[in-house]
Amino acid sequence: MAKFGIIGGTGFYRLEGLPIVREEDVTNKYGTARVSIAEYKGSEIAFVPRHGVSHSLPPHIVNYRANIKAMKDLGVEYIMSTAAVGSLHMLLPPGELVLLSQFIDWTRRRIGTFFDEEDPNFRHVDVTEPFSGFLREKILKAAKARDIHIHPYGTYVSAEGPRFETPAEISMMRLVGGDVVGMTIVPEVVLANEADINYATVTVTTNYGAGMLPGKVRHEEVGGIFAEAKGRLERLFMATLDILVEGQLT
Repeated sequence: MAKFGIIGGTGFYRLEGLPIVREEDVTNKYGTARVSIAEYKGSEIAFVPRHGVSHSLPPHIVNYRANIKAMKDLGVEYIMSTAAVGSLHMLLPPGELVLLSQFIDWTRRRIGTFFDEEDPNFRHVDVTEPFSGFLREKILKAAKARDIHIHPYGTYVSAEGPRFETPAEISMMRLVGGDVVGMTIVPEVVLANEADINYATVTVTTNYGAGMLPGKVRHEEVGGIFAEAKGRLERLFMATLDILVEGQLT
């Protein structure tokens, strides 16, 4: 059983430095998730590349329910995820790590719940604290110990995609209190809450939102900035795993 899970977003398609002991196709009522199982200090780590290993799944058709249900079926209790995001603040430049604390859902066509049919046991999941306070605390502790700069709070605006946002939409997102914008964390975070899995997300700002600077937002630039930050993100996740697996940093 894998107690810990990682979901990799754009630019994070495999676990570097961790030996993969097996690959599994985990099938459930929602579909099939391809999961890599790594081993770290005696614990199994389940890894899912959100967009597929070749980045072939755009955000609006990712099978979020199959992925989260697969993690649950594997015994995962803690999920750390990554995402590339656009910055909504000039003082939050590309290349920064942001630990999410809240979200605003602007998606329109996604199934955002496991409770999509008649069920006497359905529940209204509470998302007062959508990102696990326990897991966020461990990530911040790891960042401090490894001297990795990270913004401890951030409100994520989830857009439908796959297009980038208009300057008018970016202006509205800024007005309502958003800090970063992306296309994937909702419904993933909601599903994790429904599945009673501790879930936290570290994002990497890869660009400013449309209209904040002259010129267009280009996907190639997004990938380049994320690649530069990936080393810090991997060190942060490894340090957090040290805390979770051993109860201390080594």
